[in-house]
Amino acid sequence: MSERQRLPNRRGSELLTFDHAGFQYVACTSRYGDGRLGEIFLNVLARGGTPIEIVAAIVASIALQHGASMEAIRHALSRNSDGSASGPLGALLDKIVAEPDR
Repeated sequence: MSERQRLPNRRGSELLTFDHAGFQYVACTSRYGDGRLGEIFLNVLARGGTPIEIVAAIVASIALQHGASMEAIRHALSRNSDGSASGPLGALLDKIVAEPDR
């Protein structure tokens, strides 16, 4: 296992809102100085989100901080038959990839 690469205590973050499966989410993401994604916080704005969705974002953050790429995480997440993300974490990562200059 690679050593965890911690983000600085003071860092910029970006808030993103998106809809997935009838729910609105707010995500807070932070990046390393070189632009790599390093942390994800994910919250559903209405009742109906499950704790597993929040845990998925925490696990993704830990994986990113131990060297996993965002693309590797995106590839590992399940997809619907039309290729769209089946969960909110996948939808968030798809949004980040689709809007790289944010």
